[in-house]
Amino acid sequence: MAIILIGALLTVGGVVYMANAALRRGRLSGPTPAASDRSMPNLATSGPTLEPRRRGLGFLGLSQNWPGLLMMAVGIILLLSVMVV
Repeated sequence: MAIILIGALLTVGGVVYMANAALRRGRLSGPTPAASDRSMPNLATSGPTLEPRRRGLGFLGLSQNWPGLLMMAVGIILLLSVMVV
């Protein structure tokens, strides 16, 4: 039972670590407009958005996420080892 709990915690911890690492790497949005400047947004022009500029897929790289991937791999191995035994 303890192996299942440790495996589940490692798997969830790895996912949380990787999500936290992606959020720490940069801003996710531009500056928000002041309350007086808020009007109907014109979709044809660029404005404040939640999408980061020029981030690309670099945040999915193995070099930045290896601790989270390792935690998930060990957790999955522990969970599968209980099924085999």
